Amino acid sequence: MDERFVPLEEWEAERLQDPGFVTALAAREPAYQVARLRILRGLTQKQLAELVGTKQSSIARLERGVTPPSLSFLSKVAAALGARVEVRLSSVDQTASTQA
Repeated sequence: MDERFVPLEEWEAERLQDPGFVTALAAREPAYQVARLRILRGLTQKQLAELVGTKQSSIARLERGVTPPSLSFLSKVAAALGARVEVRLSSVDQTASTQA
């Protein structure tokens, strides 16, 4: 076995200890889910764009996760994929949630 090889599970477990990595991963979650569902549905980016009423480049930008999508755009994409958008608000400061 190659000494430099690290199993994915170990690599992931190590990275998940880094708050910056976890934040970046969470920010990319919608991009990952859109790409995953699109592929599962057997659609190209262009086909999905046509269903949504946008350009292929908009779907590509969404899937790259470069900028966060608007909720209305994400809702249109989700509807075209036969999915739904779920939004959850969480307290960043644990003491704020205990004082309410």
